[in-house]
Amino acid sequence: MSAMKHDRPSRLYLYGPRQALERALQQGEFRLQPLAAPTLAPQPQAAFLVLDLTHDGSQARLHALPATHACLAIHDPEEFGERLHRAVQKTLPAWAGIDAAISYGHPSPLGKAFTAPAQEAEAQEWRFAWRPAQAVVTIAPAFVRVGNIESIAELRTLASH
Repeated sequence: MSAMKHDRPSRLYLYGPRQALERALQQGEFRLQPLAAPTLAPQPQAAFLVLDLTHDGSQARLHALPATHACLAIHDPEEFGERLHRAVQKTLPAWAGIDAAISYGHPSPLGKAFTAPAQEAEAQEWRFAWRPAQAVVTIAPAFVRVGNIESIAELRTLASH
């Protein structure tokens, strides 16, 4: 299954601990987190692995996030997205991927995985998501490597006060 995309923003940002972002920049290592629909009993469910980035590269955003020491600024989201989808396809060949903006306050045409409450709109998230071909009971985080991305991204640190 091939990856689908929607018009990506001109820049994407990933916030987090400096050490993790250095690995992302130098080795292209990214952790895909589970995003599962809540259920009342263990049963197969629609589950996704996601990587959330944002369009907001402001210093204010960097200061507002707890445990954030740095920001990975991706200057070529098209190249990054294509490399990420290829890496996930190699790691999880039976999964389908898509990436798009989160829809705040109203349902996304892409479903609940791309919908969030209106009060979270300041996050300005862009989500990369993959879904298995068959429903699963549990889903675990996965690491993928896209290779060094220093030619298309840079690490920014918290500016001193």
